[in-house]
Amino acid sequence: MKIQNTSLYQEMQSMAAQAGRVQPQAKPPIQESAATSTAQFGDVLQNALNTVAGLQRDAKEKVTAVEMGDRSVSLAEAMIAKNKSSVAFEATVQVRNKLVEAYKDIMSMPV
Repeated sequence: MKIQNTSLYQEMQSMAAQAGRVQPQAKPPIQESAATSTAQFGDVLQNALNTVAGLQRDAKEKVTAVEMGDRSVSLAEAMIAKNKSSVAFEATVQVRNKLVEAYKDIMSMPV
């Protein structure tokens, strides 16, 4: 995901100036970027969720194989896969919590 910090910052300053909260400073013209930043963020988020789901499926398959007595999968492999999926899921939950917190902060800002 490629985010252009300067153009984002300039756009935020422009919006604040329009809202009358900040006096506009001398700034270079805002570079128009394609409206794909939302799509790119969505794609990155979707890929991350698909990765977590894949790790969970893999862990479930390995645990089931160990429970059924499949000798091609060791208990250590199943435990590692289960822990990987657990860590990935917890990280996803933390990202979700941060996004919700950021959304609430933005929505509570006075206009």
